[in-house]
Amino acid sequence: MAISATEVAKLRKMTGAGMMDCKKALEESGGDYEQAVSIIRKKGQLIADKRADREASEGCVIAKVSSDGTKGVLTVLSCETDFVAKGTDFIKFTEDIADAAIKAGAKEAEAVKKLTVNNITVAEGVGEKMAVIGEKIDLSFFGCLEAAHVVAYIHPGNKLACLVGFNKTLSDPQTGRDIAMQVAAMAPVAVDKESVPQEVVSKELEIATDQAANDPKNAGKPAQLVEKIAQGKLEKFFKEMTLVNQDFIKDGKLKVSEYLESIDKDLKVTTFIRFSLAV
Repeated sequence: MAISATEVAKLRKMTGAGMMDCKKALEESGGDYEQAVSIIRKKGQLIADKRADREASEGCVIAKVSSDGTKGVLTVLSCETDFVAKGTDFIKFTEDIADAAIKAGAKEAEAVKKLTVNNITVAEGVGEKMAVIGEKIDLSFFGCLEAAHVVAYIHPGNKLACLVGFNKTLSDPQTGRDIAMQVAAMAPVAVDKESVPQEVVSKELEIATDQAANDPKNAGKPAQLVEKIAQGKLEKFFKEMTLVNQDFIKDGKLKVSEYLESIDKDLKVTTFIRFSLAV
């Protein structure tokens, strides 16, 4: 059957697919729009299957906070090339996913994929994007947190973002931004020493012990002294890699904990999420 340019344009508006892909889908479906859309999505799945072993190391990282400031989500939509990642439509789709996740109170990626964005599920939308773009695309990371006050920060370029939760509402937005930028810049592993996972502590102590034992300067020293040196290295790790013990990036004379106390003696960071795409 003959497919008109108007029909092709309508399907293109519905899916974002190329003109020729829309024309072929309509011809294959006999002019049935619903079936044509399904054909385009299947094409996206074929691309996904074919490129399953490809690395989708580029993408868009978006962090957003609910209107009441108590919930935040961090969404990562991955693709293969920086050109695609910087596209306006790709960024908008990632933002739409984040908005839908906040509205639905989603907690995990699989639940997000079932949410509706632009009248189709996120999973179907990803399939359509793959069909249109021809790259492997995936919702590769999703994180969420709740706190009395949540702050989001997205580093320019949408490659790095973070969420930070506080124990009380902030009177000055700059305080939240300062701490979020600290998390983004310094990549702490935990809020404080006590919240570092035990497996991380054990691994760092093992590394420190090996370094101390194999250092020629420690040759012949008692085992207790070597152990003390290793513990010192572990304490240095806590200082450098836990948020509240880090030097504050805007004033190296202060620790982050001291900066928070200068704002409000009761102000605490309760949790954070940070994600950075490999560069």
